[in-house]
Amino acid sequence: RLYDPVGGEHANYFAAGLKMADQVVVVSPGYLWELKTVEGGWGLHDIIRQNDWKTRGIVNGIDNMEWNPEVDAHLKSDGYTNFSLRTLDSGKRQCKEALQRELGLQVRADVPLLGFIGRLDGQKGVEIIADAMPWIVSQDVQLVMLGTGRHDLESMLRHFEREHHDKVRGWVGFSVRAVGGLRDTVPPFDPFNHSGLGWTFDRAEAHKLIEALGHCLRTYRDFKESWRALQERGMSQDFSWEHAAKLYEDVLVKAKYQW
Repeated sequence: RLYDPVGGEHANYFAAGLKMADQVVVVSPGYLWELKTVEGGWGLHDIIRQNDWKTRGIVNGIDNMEWNPEVDAHLKSDGYTNFSLRTLDSGKRQCKEALQRELGLQVRADVPLLGFIGRLDGQKGVEIIADAMPWIVSQDVQLVMLGTGRHDLESMLRHFEREHHDKVRGWVGFSVRAVGGLRDTVPPFDPFNHSGLGWTFDRAEAHKLIEALGHCLRTYRDFKESWRALQERGMSQDFSWEHAAKLYEDVLVKAKYQW
């Protein structure tokens, strides 16, 4: 039956696809876990659980040349500069200053510069940032938000910039709640085991975001060696398509031979 588990006696093509497909791929193992929950499955969680045996999460790859800061063509002008692990300190500092100048923010090397880039949609947690904004602007930080999507959220970005012009820039257009692929690409920072790549939070609530940002800012200001090690680990990760392609090849072979 291709009934709609949300709307009753209607055909649901997504449910049909899940049932009839030989293999199913979603954007990450973490997102697959979310889809099997009531909150993340949007009515299809039971069907996804039933078809878990043929469903796999594979994180998208990136172009290691286009997104390599050592050769990135977008960092060759307007005051920006290419950098590598060897020139991380000077390169990051110069790029940060160039961005501050470009956006009309006060040029300060010591202030944490926070960023959000994504679709302006409730799924991405933009409303959580709005709820946390009073705390964020009370801190000695700068915040840059870039995205497009729902018109009310685009208006919200512009409002934040007008109200907090000394600290916030909201750019509508295109030039870590632990959600979707972020759950797999940003393992939590652990200062005791010298591991992890960042700070995540597991519930879509403003106080959880504030808690994670608080840990991040404290590490940035008070634990410089840990911060530097975190940067180095981040720049050393392999998220290339070569790795993702091998996983996709496994799925296609299973689909062909029905393993």
